[in-house]
This record gives sequence, structure tokens and C-alpha cells, in this order.
Amino acid sequence: MISILVPGPHTTIQDVGRPGHYAMGLPPSGALDQYAHRCANLLVGNVESAATLESTMAGPTLEFEEDSLVAITGADVAVTVDGRHVQTWAAHTIHAGQQLAIGTARAGARSYLAVRGGIDCPPFLGSRSTYTAAGIGGLAGTCLAAGDTLQVGSETVAPPRPGAHLDYRLHGRPGNQVTVRVVPGLCNYRFTAESLEQFFTSTYTMTPRSDRIGCRLDGPRLTFVEREQPFGAGDNPSNVVDLGYPVGSVQVPNGAEPICLLRDAVTGGGYATLGTVISADLDLLAQARAPDTIRFEPVSVDDALVARAEYRARLRDARTNLNLLSLF
Repeated sequence: MISILVPGPHTTIQDVGRPGHYAMGLPPSGALDQYAHRCANLLVGNVESAATLESTMAGPTLEFEEDSLVAITGADVAVTVDGRHVQTWAAHTIHAGQQLAIGTARAGARSYLAVRGGIDCPPFLGSRSTYTAAGIGGLAGTCLAAGDTLQVGSETVAPPRPGAHLDYRLHGRPGNQVTVRVVPGLCNYRFTAESLEQFFTSTYTMTPRSDRIGCRLDGPRLTFVEREQPFGAGDNPSNVVDLGYPVGSVQVPNGAEPICLLRDAVTGGGYATLGTVISADLDLLAQARAPDTIRFEPVSVDDALVARAEYRARLRDARTNLNLLSLF
């Protein structure tokens, strides 16, 4: 069992999410930085879908009642065990009675703590991921609080490897200047040509209002093609007849504030979507924080598929790296 001494500002239980429920209006949730989440599990020998703790901006302080193997990945954070600094992107043995603390992020926004066996809690629709807006998953659908206790599961797939670490070239690299690739559509026709060019050539700033629902950005105002609003759409030029929002959709309410929708966002609505951030770049948005800057690069669907293949190859490299270490 693990006791939460200090929860951190926003720490939740997350796994790879619960896809397949868009039709009932339920977003996938799950770890915002899927690569960091999966690597944390790989380091401790878990299945990659095992639940971890996702912390935003600063992490928790935990006390372990049993010997455990843990790994922390994601944001650049200081991690201590009983006051002794330990390395991130590596597996560490924690002895019964010891306390682990994850500090404030120096770069990036979200860190992931994996415990060998995975964090155990009742799954909802096949996932332990917390979705606080609906109060489902995790511990009663909420962020962790001081005094909470966590159970450890048995979702392992590889033997324990204390001291295992990922080559630094396979670490995530949070930065304060990010370029993400976007496939234009579904409603980019609603924006003037000048606004579309401006969107893809301007620099936007992440605002403090960003969260797991979406990255809210400050930058040049965009304008819309004038038209008579169709039946079923609102009066604002940014309104369209309701449509589905893929994860990564970029909407611009009133042309004033681009929002990149993340894994806890609503599944549809009536704002025009300018484009969709490709899946391979969503982890970059997960680690962006105010006042980081973001630029957008238009790409084709074929480009997005190539990027997805490269993303999956990087995960394979991480698995191979750890498997090779186990031979020595």
C-alpha cells in the first residue's frame, strides 16, 4: 500500500485511456504524455497499459508500506527518496517505510510515476483513468488528496530490473518553444485565407488556463468568412452545426483564443475546428506550460501517418534498449 502525504496540485491515476466511447459522449482520458507513461511502465517491468500517477507542475510525497520498484518519467523534476536525490527515467528500489517526493517541474508540465505492478483501483469501462469532469475512474473520480491510500496491482510482464535506465536519447525533451504539426480541417473553410496563413506563421503563447481539457493559447485574432449562419448553428461566426471533435482538434471560439483539445475534452460541439494536431505530437502539448510558445505546421494525412510510424518506432527502441540492458 502507498500513502499520500502531500498530493501535489493535480495528481491523478491514469493509464492509456478508455477509447471507443465517443458515441456516448465520453472522451478517452488517459495519460496526456503517452510516451512518458509507457516508458515509466517499461522501466519497472509493467505492461504499458498499467496505471501510473500523472502529476501536473509538481508531484506528490508518498510513503511506501512495502518494498517497491518505481520509475519517474516526463517533466524535468527533482525526485528524492528520504531526502536523497534519485534519477528520473530510471528504476529505483523503494524500501518499506521510505518516502518519495516529486518536486516542482523545472521544464515540462507532467511527470509520471510507475510502481511495479501498477496502481490498482476499480476500472470503469475497462480503464482506471481518472476523468474528473464526470467523476469516474481513479479514486472516486477525483484528484488525489492527503490521506488517500493506493493499492498496487500485479500487471507485470518482465522481471524486475532495479537500476534499469533509458538511454538519454530516448528521454522526452520538454522545451519552452514547441512546434506541433496540424492536419487542416474539418472546418478550416470557415476561416479567411489570411487568417489561415496567420495561424500557421504566428507564434502563440500557452496561458495559465490550460488543463487536461485543452491548451488555451494567446495570439493573433482570427477572422471568419462572412456568411448567413445555417439552421442549427449559433449566431457567432465561429459557430457551426454541431460536429465531433477528434482529440487534438484546434477550435477558435469567436476567433480570439485557439484551444487545442486534449484527452479530457468534450467529444463534440458547435465551434469551427481549424485543424487537428497529429497524434504523434500530442505529447508535446502535454508537456507545454505557460508561458511556453507554440507554433503550428500544416501537414497532410500521409505526413501524419509517417509521423505516427516514427513515434511507434521510438517506443520500440525504448523496449529494445531495456531488453538489451537485461542481458548484462
